[in-house]
Amino acid sequence: MKPVLTTLCLLTLSNVFMTFAWYGHLKNMAHKPWIVAALVSWGIALFEYLLQVPANRIGHQVLTVGQLKITQEVVTLAVFVPFSLFYLKEKLSWDYLWAGLCLMGAVFFLFRGRLMG
Repeated sequence: MKPVLTTLCLLTLSNVFMTFAWYGHLKNMAHKPWIVAALVSWGIALFEYLLQVPANRIGHQVLTVGQLKITQEVVTLAVFVPFSLFYLKEKLSWDYLWAGLCLMGAVFFLFRGRLMG
């Protein structure tokens, strides 16, 4: 598998764990003390790091650190929006679209060398 595709797959899986670690406790553990939620979140975050670190190492073979970071942010938004809509039952707002457009601008500027030549 190509490094960019491998990186995208690992980043996506990593972000699923990250999103549950950061926000899942808002639904599942709202009645528990924050320290319990933090400890559970750290346990989930371990799996995130086990995917995130290899993703960055593989990705850095063919991408700059800036390109990796912007890729990470795009993947984060792509995972977070469905999570917030379907799991946390948040309402969709235009702000998600505007945030996505801003990220697409960042993608353009960091990848324009690859896109244009």
